[in-house]
Amino acid sequence: MGYNIAVAGKGGTGKTSLTGLLINQLVSQEKGPILVVDADANQNINEVLGVEVEDTIGSIREEANMREKNGDSFPGGMTKAQFLQYKLNHSIVEGDGYDLIVMGRSEGEGCYCYVNGILREQTNKISNHYKYMITDNEAGMEHLSRKTSKHIDQLLLVSDCSRRSIQAVARIRDLAVELKLHVGDTHLIVNKVPNGILNDGIKEEIAKHNLNLLGVVPLDELIYEYDSSGIPLVQLPEDSQSKVAMKAIIDKLELK
Repeated sequence: MGYNIAVAGKGGTGKTSLTGLLINQLVSQEKGPILVVDADANQNINEVLGVEVEDTIGSIREEANMREKNGDSFPGGMTKAQFLQYKLNHSIVEGDGYDLIVMGRSEGEGCYCYVNGILREQTNKISNHYKYMITDNEAGMEHLSRKTSKHIDQLLLVSDCSRRSIQAVARIRDLAVELKLHVGDTHLIVNKVPNGILNDGIKEEIAKHNLNLLGVVPLDELIYEYDSSGIPLVQLPEDSQSKVAMKAIIDKLELK
């Protein structure tokens, strides 16, 4: 498996936005090939990256189940398993310097864990072909708790500058330990920080939970403007506050 970077955090912290900027920075540094995994059921990293997604693992699973339920045959005489694999192979979106696979949401009957299982099998099969695998996890601890990722070299915890958010990422860090996940290093990134300066209360909360602060990303009005206009965040100017901050953070990771 390639070098695995997982991003996790409480909803609303800008986790997906920073994941997109991380991918964009690695691509600009020619660190690829990169496999991007959107493991959030409410997927939107493709919007941050500016690419269209037609099929998700969830939608493929629903199509296969519907065919089976209606008694429809699979194309070319394929079995259900063969059909799933065929569709999965063709669901990978080719971006600029990366490939993207999206979990999506399963709307039909049955355990949602099944979609996670398909995602795990698919990423295990193809991840060896990539130098990096970057996973945007669900908001919270669900994805980690299902052990979709076998090994994580870098776990990046994204928080905003609130005590509740710091506490949430501390719980994610602790859950990874409880589940005995193979995690190399765990770092904290605090996002949406006014003027890029943490106040004493948040510094105390970070120290209280013994979190390893990697860096802060200032509150960037351009992100709001781009999101509101439907412009992919990877198109932010190189001198934007968020891009400059993420470049400094990535440099600290010393990725080869």
